[in-house]
Amino acid sequence: MKLGVVGLPNVGKSTLFNAITKAGAQSENYPFCTIEPNIGVVDVPDKRLDVLAQMYDPDKITPTHVDFVDIAGLVRGANKGEGLGNKFLSHIREVDAIVHVVRCFVDENVTHVDGDVDAIRDMETVNLELIFADLDTVEKRKDRASKLIKTGDKQYKAEVEVLEIIQKALEAGLPARAADLNDEQQLIMKSLFLLSSKPVIYAANISEEEVGASEDSLPLVAAVKTAAKAEGAGVLVICAKLEEELSSLEPAEKNEYLKELGLDSSGLDRLIVTCYDLLGLMSFLTAGKKEVRAWTIKKGTKAPQAAGTIHTDFERGFIRAEIVSYNDLIESGSMAVAKQKGLVRLEGKDYVFQDGDVVLFRFNV
Repeated sequence: MKLGVVGLPNVGKSTLFNAITKAGAQSENYPFCTIEPNIGVVDVPDKRLDVLAQMYDPDKITPTHVDFVDIAGLVRGANKGEGLGNKFLSHIREVDAIVHVVRCFVDENVTHVDGDVDAIRDMETVNLELIFADLDTVEKRKDRASKLIKTGDKQYKAEVEVLEIIQKALEAGLPARAADLNDEQQLIMKSLFLLSSKPVIYAANISEEEVGASEDSLPLVAAVKTAAKAEGAGVLVICAKLEEELSSLEPAEKNEYLKELGLDSSGLDRLIVTCYDLLGLMSFLTAGKKEVRAWTIKKGTKAPQAAGTIHTDFERGFIRAEIVSYNDLIESGSMAVAKQKGLVRLEGKDYVFQDGDVVLFRFNV
């Protein structure tokens, strides 16, 4: 999973990225500080691995991970090459989902590219650049497909129909993901790799003074929530500066600080888990003395394909999966006891994996 962190210059993108990855991405008070995208690999927080590790005492613990890409700040006219726009847009095209950081704090010491803070205007600026870039892509693709209809190939007729629906949405100022398409048409849109078709979560970046305040009492956050709801996107309120401070602390200190703030988890943990869910992903687990590990799969994945995430031979020679739910295993105290209680199941090729399944695959190649 690759997530692109986008937004206007000086909204807190690189500060947030620093906190996420501890990779030291540049974060300075001037536009276009970030030119080439910084990439950081981040573990997906999963407390179940720690609990299983206590049970199995493994040689290694391996969580699943997310790639975060810090993409340079967009400005108005990026789709026409303003700033370093075309390069930025190409980086966005390569990610699975977008974390759109929106400035919801006021600080006279931090320059705003448009002179003042206006969360809705900032959202629209970035979104319109993606929409304009997509319009150009759609128009070119439609011209090409329209000419190829004459070959008699039905796929081009279906493609033109989808492109026309998407074009209407884009011309109305809506992202491609808002186009009213059925499942088959969604597959055609997916093949277009449109920027505005990607799932989005808005990260409303607040000041440290506002942490713990009721979100409804923060006018800029409330405005972002209303706008996001209208386009079917999610919102996560976060303080990038606080997250950067937390990322420098040892785990025990971090947990203590979060308790003092009245928070159950860091904003980064919530962001990663939310994005994981945004893409319809989940984890199954494998556990033994050699390794306790989480594996990422799409929700709805069947047993052989889940096995294939470990190794293609597992999918090719799949026989069955020996499965116990994480909760049943922990309540039992060991795999042996779970088997005695009849909680360990043998599942075949049609079994649809559930989040937290602890599994041993049986295969023969």
